[in-house]
Amino acid sequence: MPTAIRINRFFTEHGVCSRRAADKYVDAGRVRINDVVAVHGDTVKQGDLVTLDGKRVAAPEKRPVVLAYHKPPGVECTSDKRVAENIIDAVGYPERIFHVGRLDKWSEGLILLTNRGELVNQILRARGQHEKEYLVEVDVPISEDSIRRMRSGIVILGRRTLPCRVQRLGPRTFRMVLTEGRNRQIRRMCESENLRVKRLLRVRVMNIELGTLRPGRWRRLRDDELAKLERRLASAEQRSARAELQDEQ
Repeated sequence: MPTAIRINRFFTEHGVCSRRAADKYVDAGRVRINDVVAVHGDTVKQGDLVTLDGKRVAAPEKRPVVLAYHKPPGVECTSDKRVAENIIDAVGYPERIFHVGRLDKWSEGLILLTNRGELVNQILRARGQHEKEYLVEVDVPISEDSIRRMRSGIVILGRRTLPCRVQRLGPRTFRMVLTEGRNRQIRRMCESENLRVKRLLRVRVMNIELGTLRPGRWRRLRDDELAKLERRLASAEQRSARAELQDEQ
Protein backbone atom coordinates (compact mmCIF):
# COMPACT_ATOMS: atom_id res chain seq x y z
CA MET A 1 0.00 0.00 0.00
CA PRO A 2 1.37 3.51 -0.79
CA THR A 3 2.28 5.85 2.10
CA ALA A 4 -1.33 7.09 2.32
CA ILE A 5 -4.40 6.51 0.16
CA ARG A 6 -7.89 7.95 0.27
CA ILE A 7 -10.44 6.00 2.25
CA ASN A 8 -12.62 5.18 -0.75
CA ARG A 9 -9.63 3.79 -2.66
CA PHE A 10 -8.69 1.75 0.43
CA PHE A 11 -12.07 0.00 0.21
CA THR A 12 -11.66 -0.84 -3.49
CA GLU A 13 -8.09 -2.11 -3.05
CA HIS A 14 -9.27 -4.40 -0.26
CA GLY A 15 -12.02 -5.81 -2.46
CA VAL A 16 -14.87 -4.49 -0.31
CA CYS A 17 -16.80 -2.29 -2.74
CA SER A 18 -16.56 0.44 -5.36
CA ARG A 19 -15.38 3.96 -4.51
CA ARG A 20 -18.92 5.27 -4.92
CA ALA A 21 -20.27 2.71 -2.44
CA ALA A 22 -17.43 3.53 -0.05
CA ASP A 23 -18.38 7.22 -0.20
CA LYS A 24 -21.93 6.27 0.79
CA TYR A 25 -20.63 4.27 3.77
CA VAL A 26 -18.60 7.33 4.84
CA ASP A 27 -21.65 9.62 4.41
CA ALA A 28 -23.66 7.31 6.64
CA GLY A 29 -21.01 7.42 9.39
CA ARG A 30 -20.41 3.68 9.15
CA VAL A 31 -16.64 3.94 8.61
CA ARG A 32 -14.02 4.63 11.28
CA ILE A 33 -10.26 5.10 11.03
CA ASN A 34 -8.47 4.34 14.29
CA ASP A 35 -11.87 4.59 16.04
CA VAL A 36 -12.54 8.08 14.63
CA VAL A 37 -15.53 8.51 12.30
CA ALA A 38 -14.20 8.97 8.78
CA VAL A 39 -15.09 11.91 6.51
CA HIS A 40 -14.56 12.48 2.80
CA GLY A 41 -10.91 13.04 1.93
CA ASP A 42 -9.54 11.10 4.89
CA THR A 43 -6.49 8.98 4.09
CA VAL A 44 -5.31 5.62 5.38
CA LYS A 45 -1.68 4.70 5.93
CA GLN A 46 0.08 1.47 6.78
CA GLY A 47 -0.92 0.30 10.27
CA ASP A 48 -4.19 2.22 10.50
CA LEU A 49 -7.25 0.33 11.75
CA VAL A 50 -10.24 0.77 9.42
CA THR A 51 -13.66 -0.56 10.41
CA LEU A 52 -17.03 -0.77 8.67
CA ASP A 53 -19.97 -1.17 11.04
CA GLY A 54 -17.48 -2.07 13.75
CA LYS A 55 -15.78 -4.87 11.76
CA ARG A 56 -12.18 -4.53 10.67
CA VAL A 57 -11.54 -4.14 6.95
CA ALA A 58 -8.56 -6.35 6.18
CA ALA A 59 -6.77 -7.24 2.97
CA PRO A 60 -8.04 -10.49 1.47
CA GLU A 61 -5.77 -13.47 2.05
CA LYS A 62 -3.39 -13.87 -0.86
CA ARG A 63 -4.34 -16.89 -2.92
CA PRO A 64 -1.35 -19.19 -3.52
CA VAL A 65 -0.37 -19.21 -7.19
CA VAL A 66 2.09 -21.66 -8.76
CA LEU A 67 2.28 -21.74 -12.56
CA ALA A 68 4.05 -23.97 -15.06
CA TYR A 69 5.05 -21.90 -18.11
CA HIS A 70 6.49 -23.01 -21.44
CA LYS A 71 9.05 -20.29 -22.06
CA PRO A 72 9.69 -19.75 -25.77
CA PRO A 73 13.11 -18.75 -27.12
CA GLY A 74 13.66 -15.00 -26.89
CA VAL A 75 11.89 -14.46 -23.58
CA GLU A 76 14.26 -13.36 -20.80
CA CYS A 77 13.94 -14.63 -17.24
CA THR A 78 13.86 -11.22 -15.58
CA SER A 79 11.17 -9.20 -13.83
CA ASP A 80 12.75 -5.95 -15.06
CA LYS A 81 9.97 -4.29 -17.06
CA ARG A 82 12.58 -2.26 -18.96
CA VAL A 83 13.57 -5.49 -20.76
CA ALA A 84 11.30 -5.77 -23.80
CA GLU A 85 10.81 -9.56 -23.66
CA ASN A 86 10.74 -10.02 -19.88
CA ILE A 87 9.03 -13.16 -18.59
CA ILE A 88 6.52 -11.34 -16.37
CA ASP A 89 5.00 -9.45 -19.30
CA ALA A 90 5.18 -12.57 -21.47
CA VAL A 91 3.13 -14.59 -18.96
CA GLY A 92 0.70 -11.72 -18.40
CA TYR A 93 -0.63 -13.00 -15.07
CA PRO A 94 -2.85 -10.41 -13.32
CA GLU A 95 -1.07 -10.73 -9.94
CA ARG A 96 2.53 -10.16 -8.95
CA ILE A 97 4.53 -13.36 -9.44
CA PHE A 98 8.19 -14.37 -9.46
CA HIS A 99 10.06 -16.79 -11.69
CA VAL A 100 11.79 -19.68 -9.91
CA GLY A 101 15.31 -20.01 -11.26
CA ARG A 102 15.92 -19.23 -14.90
CA LEU A 103 16.49 -20.42 -18.44
CA ASP A 104 18.80 -18.44 -20.69
CA LYS A 105 17.22 -16.28 -23.39
CA TRP A 106 17.48 -18.77 -26.26
CA SER A 107 16.62 -21.89 -24.24
CA GLU A 108 13.00 -22.96 -23.96
CA GLY A 109 10.72 -25.12 -21.90
CA LEU A 110 9.44 -25.45 -18.37
CA ILE A 111 9.86 -22.74 -15.76
CA LEU A 112 7.82 -22.23 -12.60
CA LEU A 113 6.38 -18.92 -11.43
CA THR A 114 4.69 -18.18 -8.11
CA ASN A 115 3.52 -15.49 -5.71
CA ARG A 116 4.82 -17.59 -2.81
CA GLY A 117 8.18 -16.18 -1.78
CA GLU A 118 8.81 -19.04 0.64
CA LEU A 119 8.44 -21.56 -2.20
CA VAL A 120 11.02 -19.70 -4.28
CA ASN A 121 13.42 -19.78 -1.33
CA GLN A 122 12.79 -23.48 -0.69
CA ILE A 123 13.55 -24.43 -4.29
CA LEU A 124 16.67 -22.27 -4.43
CA ARG A 125 17.92 -23.73 -1.13
CA ALA A 126 17.39 -27.22 -2.55
CA ARG A 127 19.91 -26.72 -5.36
CA GLY A 128 21.94 -29.87 -5.81
CA GLN A 129 19.04 -31.94 -4.50
CA HIS A 130 16.42 -31.69 -7.21
CA GLU A 131 16.41 -32.83 -10.81
CA LYS A 132 15.94 -30.82 -13.97
CA GLU A 133 15.59 -32.69 -17.25
CA TYR A 134 16.50 -31.37 -20.70
CA LEU A 135 16.34 -32.46 -24.32
CA VAL A 136 19.35 -31.20 -26.27
CA GLU A 137 20.09 -31.03 -30.00
CA VAL A 138 23.60 -30.19 -31.18
CA ASP A 139 25.12 -29.37 -34.55
CA VAL A 140 27.28 -32.48 -35.13
CA PRO A 141 27.10 -36.16 -34.09
CA ILE A 142 28.04 -36.84 -30.48
CA SER A 143 30.78 -39.32 -29.66
CA GLU A 144 30.51 -41.89 -26.90
CA ASP A 145 33.55 -40.26 -25.28
CA SER A 146 31.69 -36.95 -25.07
CA ILE A 147 28.69 -38.66 -23.53
CA ARG A 148 30.93 -40.36 -20.97
CA ARG A 149 32.78 -37.15 -20.06
CA MET A 150 29.56 -35.20 -19.60
CA ARG A 151 28.19 -37.95 -17.36
CA SER A 152 31.22 -37.90 -15.09
CA GLY A 153 31.63 -34.11 -14.99
CA ILE A 154 33.38 -31.43 -17.04
CA VAL A 155 35.34 -28.43 -15.80
CA ILE A 156 33.53 -25.19 -16.68
CA LEU A 157 34.04 -21.78 -15.09
CA GLY A 158 36.95 -23.23 -13.13
CA ARG A 159 34.96 -25.98 -11.42
CA ARG A 160 33.91 -29.52 -12.33
CA THR A 161 30.23 -30.14 -12.89
CA LEU A 162 28.45 -32.72 -10.76
CA PRO A 163 27.91 -36.19 -12.27
CA CYS A 164 24.68 -36.31 -14.26
CA ARG A 165 22.58 -38.65 -16.37
CA VAL A 166 23.03 -38.44 -20.12
CA GLN A 167 21.11 -40.63 -22.56
CA ARG A 168 21.69 -40.59 -26.31
CA LEU A 169 18.43 -40.26 -28.27
CA GLY A 170 19.88 -39.93 -31.76
CA PRO A 171 23.13 -39.03 -33.53
CA ARG A 172 22.80 -35.37 -32.51
CA THR A 173 20.28 -35.45 -29.69
CA PHE A 174 20.45 -36.49 -26.05
CA ARG A 175 18.59 -36.26 -22.78
CA MET A 176 20.37 -34.76 -19.76
CA VAL A 177 19.25 -34.75 -16.10
CA LEU A 178 21.07 -32.25 -13.86
CA THR A 179 20.98 -31.64 -10.13
CA GLU A 180 22.68 -28.26 -10.35
CA GLY A 181 22.02 -25.14 -12.38
CA ARG A 182 25.16 -23.18 -13.18
CA ASN A 183 25.15 -20.32 -15.67
CA ARG A 184 24.58 -21.68 -19.20
CA GLN A 185 25.79 -25.02 -17.89
CA ILE A 186 24.67 -27.34 -20.70
CA ARG A 187 25.84 -24.96 -23.41
CA ARG A 188 29.25 -24.65 -21.74
CA MET A 189 29.54 -28.42 -21.29
CA CYS A 190 28.78 -28.93 -24.96
CA GLU A 191 31.22 -26.21 -26.01
CA SER A 192 33.98 -28.00 -24.09
CA GLU A 193 33.26 -31.00 -26.34
CA ASN A 194 33.24 -28.84 -29.52
CA LEU A 195 29.47 -29.17 -29.79
CA ARG A 196 27.17 -26.22 -30.48
CA VAL A 197 23.66 -26.38 -29.04
CA LYS A 198 20.97 -25.87 -31.65
CA ARG A 199 18.01 -26.46 -29.36
CA LEU A 200 17.73 -26.74 -25.58
CA LEU A 201 14.35 -27.71 -24.11
CA ARG A 202 13.68 -28.20 -20.39
CA VAL A 203 10.94 -30.80 -19.96
CA ARG A 204 10.90 -31.38 -16.20
CA VAL A 205 11.64 -29.68 -12.87
CA MET A 206 11.55 -32.22 -10.03
CA ASN A 207 8.10 -33.85 -10.40
CA ILE A 208 6.61 -31.12 -12.62
CA GLU A 209 6.58 -32.04 -16.31
CA LEU A 210 6.19 -29.81 -19.36
CA GLY A 211 4.01 -32.39 -21.11
CA THR A 212 1.98 -31.02 -24.01
CA LEU A 213 1.99 -27.40 -22.82
CA ARG A 214 2.57 -25.27 -25.90
CA PRO A 215 5.20 -22.49 -26.15
CA GLY A 216 3.98 -19.25 -24.60
CA ARG A 217 1.21 -20.97 -22.59
CA TRP A 218 0.96 -21.52 -18.84
CA ARG A 219 -1.14 -23.63 -16.53
CA ARG A 220 -1.73 -23.85 -12.79
CA LEU A 221 -0.16 -26.79 -11.02
CA ARG A 222 -2.63 -29.49 -10.05
CA ASP A 223 -3.16 -30.02 -6.32
CA ASP A 224 -1.41 -33.40 -6.43
CA GLU A 225 1.60 -31.93 -8.29
CA LEU A 226 1.96 -29.11 -5.77
CA ALA A 227 1.58 -31.46 -2.79
CA LYS A 228 4.28 -33.78 -4.16
CA LEU A 229 6.58 -30.83 -4.90
CA GLU A 230 6.19 -29.53 -1.35
CA ARG A 231 6.91 -32.98 0.09
CA ARG A 232 10.11 -33.25 -1.94
CA LEU A 233 11.24 -29.79 -0.88
CA ALA A 234 10.55 -30.58 2.78
CA SER A 235 12.54 -33.80 2.43
CA ALA A 236 15.43 -31.89 0.80
CA GLU A 237 15.47 -29.40 3.67
CA GLN A 238 15.56 -32.23 6.20
CA ARG A 239 18.52 -33.81 4.40
CA SER A 240 20.32 -30.46 4.36
CA ALA A 241 19.70 -29.96 8.06
CA ARG A 242 21.05 -33.44 8.87
CA ALA A 243 24.14 -32.81 6.72
CA GLU A 244 24.82 -29.49 8.48
CA LEU A 245 24.46 -31.18 11.87
CA GLN A 246 26.95 -33.88 10.88
CA ASP A 247 29.41 -31.23 9.65
CA GLU A 248 29.18 -29.43 12.99
CA GLN A 249 29.87 -32.67 14.84
